[in-house]
Amino acid sequence: MKNSFLFFFLFPLLVFGQQYLNYNHNGINRDYIFYHPSGLGPQAPLVFVTHGYSSSAQNIMNYSGFNLLALQNQFAVCYPQGTQDNGGNNFWNVGYLFTSGSNVDDVDFLISLAQELQNTYNLSTENTFLTGMSNGAELSYLVACESPGTFKAYAPVAGTIFTDGLPNNICNGTASPIFEIHGENDNVTLFNGNPNDQFWGPYLGIDSIINYWANNSNLTNLSIDTLANLNNNLKFTISYKYSSTNSINEVWLYKHKNGHSWNVDDINVQEEIWDFFTKYITSNNTSINAETLKPKKKLVRTVNLFGQEVGQIKNKFILNIYDDGTVEKIILLE
Repeated sequence: MKNSFLFFFLFPLLVFGQQYLNYNHNGINRDYIFYHPSGLGPQAPLVFVTHGYSSSAQNIMNYSGFNLLALQNQFAVCYPQGTQDNGGNNFWNVGYLFTSGSNVDDVDFLISLAQELQNTYNLSTENTFLTGMSNGAELSYLVACESPGTFKAYAPVAGTIFTDGLPNNICNGTASPIFEIHGENDNVTLFNGNPNDQFWGPYLGIDSIINYWANNSNLTNLSIDTLANLNNNLKFTISYKYSSTNSINEVWLYKHKNGHSWNVDDINVQEEIWDFFTKYITSNNTSINAETLKPKKKLVRTVNLFGQEVGQIKNKFILNIYDDGTVEKIILLE
C-alpha cells in the first residue's frame, strides 16, 4: 500500500511541468520534450538527454529516470528528437554510412535549442550538460568534438565516435569533462570499435576515445576501482578515472559486463551521470544548495540482523551499508 501511495504521489509531480514542444531550426520543425519541475529557481542547471537510433524523446524520457532525478535535485531536462532517415527511423546525423546524404545539422540544433531554453526559462548558461544513449551518445561526442562551449560536461552511454561524421575525419575538441559508460559485451557498438564496419560506418574503440579526451586535458593520474557487485552475479563494473592536479577536468570510464543498454548491474546510470555533472556546477548557482551538491552515498551491501548478506527483502528488518560508513536500518513493506 505504501509503494502504491508513493507512486500516486510522485506521478502528478513528474507530469506537472512536462511540455511537448517544437522548435524551428534551419527550416525544419523539430520536436522535443521539456521538463521544468515546479518551483525551479532562477539559473537552474539544464541537462539534455538524447535518444538512440530509431528511438524517440518519449522513449528515453520513460526509461532514463531523469525526470525524477530533476525533481529531486532541481534542474531542468530537455529530450530532443532526431529527424527521420529514409527508413522512417529517428536518428542523429553523426556519420552513419546510410545517412551520408543528410545535411541536417544536429550539433547546431542542440546548441540553438539550449540557448533558446536558457533565455526563455532563465536557466544557467554555465551549467548546461549533455548525455545520451547509443546514437545520442555519439551526438554527445560530436558536439564535444565540433563545438565545445555550450555544454559544460558530457556523459555518453554506449556511444562512440564515427570518423566519417567529423570534419576531415579528425576530432578537434578542446579539453572537456567526459564520462563514458560502456559494456564489454556490447554487440551493437563494439567496445574495441570497428574500422571496417560497412553498415554503420568505421568507428573508434572506447579505449582510444578515452585516451584522446584524457590527453586533451593533460590528465596524468589514473585511478582504477572495482565497484561493489551488489547482485553477486560476477558482472563487475570497473571504473577508470583520469585526473590531474593541473586541471579541473576529469575523464571517467565505467566498463561493465552488460550489453548495449542504459541499464547496468549494480549502478544507477542516471545518478552516476548526475553525480559527475555536479562536479562542474558553479557554486554561485542560486538554485543549487550545498546539500544538493554533496556526493550521493553509494549502497555497498545489504545484510540481515545476523550480518548475512541478503537482497532487498520485504517485511523484515534489513541493514543497508553505505560507502561512507553509515548504516540504515529499514523494513520494506508490501
